[in-house]
Amino acid sequence: MWCVALLSLYAVKQTKHRRPAIAPDASRFRLRIGRSRIHGWGVFADQRIPPGRKVVEYTGKLFSRPQMGERLRRILNRQGRMPRYVFRLSRYWYVDGKIGGCGAERINHCCDPNLRVRKIVGHILLFSRRRIQAGEELTLDYKLRPDAAVVHCRCGSPVCRGTINLQKTAV
Repeated sequence: MWCVALLSLYAVKQTKHRRPAIAPDASRFRLRIGRSRIHGWGVFADQRIPPGRKVVEYTGKLFSRPQMGERLRRILNRQGRMPRYVFRLSRYWYVDGKIGGCGAERINHCCDPNLRVRKIVGHILLFSRRRIQAGEELTLDYKLRPDAAVVHCRCGSPVCRGTINLQKTAV
């Protein structure tokens, strides 16, 4: 049940001759992938999006916690770096947008994002936090754990915290 809900028929593929794209059925809004000032490729709105609306579902292959742990070990041994498109669905399930993703995996981090995440019955849905203008890049706060390896932020927001990681809270 979970796998069927999270897999997209349209896999995003990037080659020298083909730029990544958003799956046609992934959103009710016109979205496109283009070069980002934040990092590499990003997702952009091609039309105005009202606040509080479902913009896109984050899709990909579903992995259990043990499967993801083994997969991460293999990737780290082979490539030496963490995969970029893994999203935690629950305490036990993870979604890898690189496999069968709809293009939402290209949404970049920002400390003052215009999207928010809602996890509803096995789905990762991205909703607009405010009105998004046509041409604006879609962004999420990745909220990496404070104890994870520090990843520096390049969002350029006036409220940028300097890292993609959440700040450690004083007890």
